[in-house]
Amino acid sequence: MTILYSDPSILVCEKPAGINSTDIPRGLPDLVRQELNDPNADLRTVHRLDQVTGGIMVLARTSQAASELSRQVREGLFQKDYLAICHFRPSEEVGVFQDLLLRDPVERKSHVVKAPGKNVQDAKLEYRLISRNEGLSLIRVHLLTGRTHQIRVQFSSRGLPLYGDRKYSRFPDPGPLGLWSFRISFEHPESGQMISFVSRPPETEPWNRFPAISDL
Repeated sequence: MTILYSDPSILVCEKPAGINSTDIPRGLPDLVRQELNDPNADLRTVHRLDQVTGGIMVLARTSQAASELSRQVREGLFQKDYLAICHFRPSEEVGVFQDLLLRDPVERKSHVVKAPGKNVQDAKLEYRLISRNEGLSLIRVHLLTGRTHQIRVQFSSRGLPLYGDRKYSRFPDPGPLGLWSFRISFEHPESGQMISFVSRPPETEPWNRFPAISDL
């Protein structure tokens, strides 16, 4: 567990892939409390990452901070960038994906659909191709909405499944999911100052295939 920043209002850390974001036993807040050696630390999740996704997250340390950060998330003021590794190559090096997503609670999957309806939400992201290697593409993604499995399903629906995605890809990739929360920006809940934090993925499979990450 790596803590990148901490003050009385917020704590910014790197969530390891495979760890739940929520406050359950062995979830992220629980692990941070262990790192702080403070089992009673007030740590509140205001945004989430899929369990299989690693990378940067911010936790609120007070109810006031949680309320303010949650407001920024709702109003689209909380900025999130990801690194993704997908099979093949997008048709354009820079572009926008916009879809309607339907969440199926039984399958626990999201699907791209053609028409609005119940439980259908707009999903939009911007992307930029960073590098290519052996049939894989390293992509930087800027989320404009925050839907469940959004990046995974939007890329998969275009024939660009993410490396290691056991839910939306049929490729038998041996490694972990190629999706990492790379950068977050938000207004500090106390000062109102815009602050940003960056977390690069570990130099392990599949990220070690792309030396360009160190220059981002």
